[in-house]
Amino acid sequence: MTDTSKPLFSFGVVADPQYADVPARPEMNRYYAESRGKLSQAIETFNAHELEFVVTLGDIIDRGWENFDAIMGCYDALEHRCVLLPGNHDFSVAPEYLDRIHARLNMPAPWYDFKVGGVRFVVLDGNDVSLFAPPPGDARRELASARLAALQEAGAINAQEWNASFSRDQLNWLDQTLTAADAAGEHAILFCHYPLYPQNAHNMWDAPEILSLLAAHPSAKAWFCGHNHTGNYGQLGHTHFVNFKGMVDTPDENTFAIADVYENRIEITGFGREESRTLIF
Repeated sequence: MTDTSKPLFSFGVVADPQYADVPARPEMNRYYAESRGKLSQAIETFNAHELEFVVTLGDIIDRGWENFDAIMGCYDALEHRCVLLPGNHDFSVAPEYLDRIHARLNMPAPWYDFKVGGVRFVVLDGNDVSLFAPPPGDARRELASARLAALQEAGAINAQEWNASFSRDQLNWLDQTLTAADAAGEHAILFCHYPLYPQNAHNMWDAPEILSLLAAHPSAKAWFCGHNHTGNYGQLGHTHFVNFKGMVDTPDENTFAIADVYENRIEITGFGREESRTLIF
């Protein structure tokens, strides 16, 4: 009989450091320059634990290509595998850098998966079809404008220029990846910058379609995201949706988490402002 009292493995979670060497905007709860110190503090905590990896769920910077150097330098002290994925602010750079973001984050591809034991981790790029991530002239920008206009006409609360959506290529890949996880009897944990559920102004434009896809795949146990800095949680069918709080939001109080993965659940231990949760499979 398997011992379910001990985790199979653990990993760390950070959301929205959103670093920039610019003055704070207290009226927006944005303390950009303080994120280096908070991230370093989180990494010190992560290094004291046995972890498979640490994931940062997007918005590593707030703006400006030059700010990547300073915040990425913090990760040099991390003793675990570092998994980064882009948020909307990571594309707030000069146009000539737009096609270099994934490489700057050391991503092997804009979307990919990897396995730890019997768990498949799915790394997604929610900025795929957006007004800001594709290079100028890319057809995905025109598609993004059409999608946003349709949502605005429908009065959708997430019809915001700072949200985004998946391409058909990425959706097809996700469907195939989860089909493989289903067939292998794996649990799948998905990482994306943007939330899907509960309904919120920060949710992806194509959230309903993605939710339908996840509902069709019993392997899809959890969706971990950032973007909505106040955090959020909901469960829909067999999938838990955890929106982690934004690190950039306070002058000195931190927020990050460690997730312990068991055969039948995930135990999230929150640090600072982040909440602790139990996600039952």
